[in-house]
Order: sequence, then C-alpha cells, then structure tokens
Amino acid sequence: MSSESDNEPSGASLSYRNILEREMENALKEINRPPKGVFLSGLSAGLNLSFGALLMAMALTYSGGFESKLIQQATLGAVSSIAFLFVVIGQTELFTAHSTMAILPVLDDRATLGELGRVWSVTYVSNLVGCALFAGLIALVGPQMGIINAEAFGTLASALLPYAWWVIFLSGVIAGWLMGLVTWLSAASRDTVGRILFVLIGTAVIGTGPFHHSILGTTEILSAILLGQGITLGDYGHFILWTTAGNIVGGAVFVGLINYGHVALAGEEQDVEFEAVDHNE
Repeated sequence: MSSESDNEPSGASLSYRNILEREMENALKEINRPPKGVFLSGLSAGLNLSFGALLMAMALTYSGGFESKLIQQATLGAVSSIAFLFVVIGQTELFTAHSTMAILPVLDDRATLGELGRVWSVTYVSNLVGCALFAGLIALVGPQMGIINAEAFGTLASALLPYAWWVIFLSGVIAGWLMGLVTWLSAASRDTVGRILFVLIGTAVIGTGPFHHSILGTTEILSAILLGQGITLGDYGHFILWTTAGNIVGGAVFVGLINYGHVALAGEEQDVEFEAVDHNE
C-alpha cells in the first residue's frame, strides 16, 4: 500500500493533514485485517517488547548496584527503549501504539465503535499472552544462565505496584500519551533514522520514570510472580486495570482525539493555503 507521502516531492515536510491521513491508513489497515493476523502480530509485539523487561533485569543484575537513583533509572530507560524499537520499527501491533490510534477512523466516520473494540480487544489479549509466554521463558532460563537475579524483577515490579489507583491511572495516562506521541512523530518522520530517534527518546522516558505501561509492566510483574518475589495475582490485577485505563486515555484522548480535532477544525484550511502557495511558487 502506498502512502500519501509517496506523491510528495523529496524533502517536502509533511503537513498536519498528511500525518493524520497516514495514521488513518495504518489504523484502517489493522481494522480490516483478519483477526488471526492481528492476533499473531500482537503476539509478536508482546514477545518482542518483553525483551525490555529482560534487559532491565540484566542491567540491575550485572551492575551489582548503581551509584545513584538517577543513573539507575536512566540506564533502565535506555535499555528498555531498545525493545520498543523492535516493536515500532518492526511494525507489529502494540496495544498502546497503533491500536490506540485506531480511534482516528472512528472519529472520521470511516470505522465503527464495534470495529474499534474488536481490534483493541484482539491486540490487547494477544499482547498479554505474548508477555505471559516470555515471563515463563525468563523464569526458566534466566536464573539457570545466571543472567538475572530473581530480586531484579522484584525491584522492577515494586517500582510499579505500591500506589493508589489514581496514581497508577495518571502514570498510565503519561505512558499512553508518550506512546501516542511516538506513533504520531514516527508517522511525521520521512526517514528511518528520524523514526528511530523518536522511538528511542520517547520510550526511554517511560522506562526512566518508570511510568506505567500495561504491556511492558505485565512482563515485569508476571516474571516477579513466577520467580517468587512475594507478589500476588491480585497485585497484578490492580496494576493492569488502572494502567490499561490510563494508557487508553493517554493515547486515544491526549494524542488521537486532540490531534484529530486540531487538524479537522483548523489544520485542513491551513494545509490548503500552504498547498496553494507551493503551487504558485
């Protein structure tokens, strides 16, 4: 499928309308895909993103203790962003990225709420299944190879769990907001290097916080449970409920809805004016 930018001259910057149309195309492509294809793509995304949890645990294990909290969180943010790069550049279906932006065709009357709910549910479930499978792999292989200490996952999980529901929700809003921005800015980029930088910078902030991300956090917490770190399924249920709600609000509302409103209400006329100027020149 060719994108709208294929018809633009080399070096031209993408307008707001161009970016919106590109995201519309991506979202409609996923909505119209067979559920089995979406599930496999989502499963791959859950598995690949889980490398972020493994890399963070390895960093905590190999470091033997960081000199300061700042160095620790900056390191964890940096290594976790590598896994987000696997997912976004690999174009597998992550719930907090392209699927959250699937609200755009609904706002533009190109898709229904039922279709949105279907792609959200299939992507979400497949992401979580991928995380659970990877957590099982970590529990089996990690300690045997000596690449992680079980306590490392206890540290990662404890950074996400001991908060009131509204703190987790708002932290999830920030994480979803950042993922939405990564998706939007990646669509605006005209080259792979630019996309890589947007992904690394935006997602590193999530890991540095750490802000609550429903998919990455699932691997961290399930791994801690399997490794006997005193965390219960009830703790995970509290985390996943409020984190998911926050991620949806952050991505769909603060990025999808606001950017759509910005373009639909003000950007289209401005884009037409720019196009007229370019044509006259």
